Amino acid sequence: MVLKIGLTGGIGSGKSTVAKVFGTLGIPVFDADSVAKNIMNEDQHLQQQIQQTFGDGAYSDGTLNRKYLADLVFNDPFKLEQLNALVHPATIQAAEEWMKKQDAPYAIKEAALLFEAGSAGHLDYVIGVYAPQALRIKRVMDREQVGRQDVLTRMSRQIDEQIKMRLCDFIIINDEQQMVIPQVLKLHEKLLDIAGKEK
Repeated sequence: MVLKIGLTGGIGSGKSTVAKVFGTLGIPVFDADSVAKNIMNEDQHLQQQIQQTFGDGAYSDGTLNRKYLADLVFNDPFKLEQLNALVHPATIQAAEEWMKKQDAPYAIKEAALLFEAGSAGHLDYVIGVYAPQALRIKRVMDREQVGRQDVLTRMSRQIDEQIKMRLCDFIIINDEQQMVIPQVLKLHEKLLDIAGKEK
C-alpha cells in the first residue's frame, strides 16, 4: 500500500512549487485543483447538478464558464459552499482511485482545501507549505494581476494559516529566506524511511 501524503498551504504559499520538487524526485503528485476543473467539464452528472444549482450560464457549449461561476460564488459564502459540496466528493473519489494505482513508496495529493474539503482523513500524513501573509499577498497580486482586497477576500475563505499549519504533520517554510529544495530533500528521505517501515 502506497503511503498517502497530503500537501497543502494557503493561496500564494508556493505549494505548487514544492509539489514540482517532489515530482522531480520521482514522486507521483495528484493536483486536486486541476482535477476538480477537469471533472467539472467531463462528469455529465456533475454538470447537471451544477446547472440545476447555478443556472444554465454555468456552462457554455458544454464547457465550464469559470468567470460566470466565480462571479456567483466568490462573493457569496453559501453559494461557494454549495459548489464545494458538489465538487469535493467527486475529487476525493478521483484521488482515492488514483492513489490505489500508484506503486511509488509514497504519493502526494496537492490540494489548497485539504482540511476544508474533509479529505485529510483519507491521508496518512499532511505537509504544510508556509509563507508569511504579506509575501503570499504580493505573490498572488503579481501572478494574477489582481488587487490586494481580492486576495484578502480569497484568503478569508480558507482556514487561518496558523491553524492550518498546526494541523499538518510536517512544514516546509517558503519565505524566500530559507531554501526550499534542501527542506524537501530532507523530508523526502524521512517519508521514504516511514514508507519502508510500514511495508
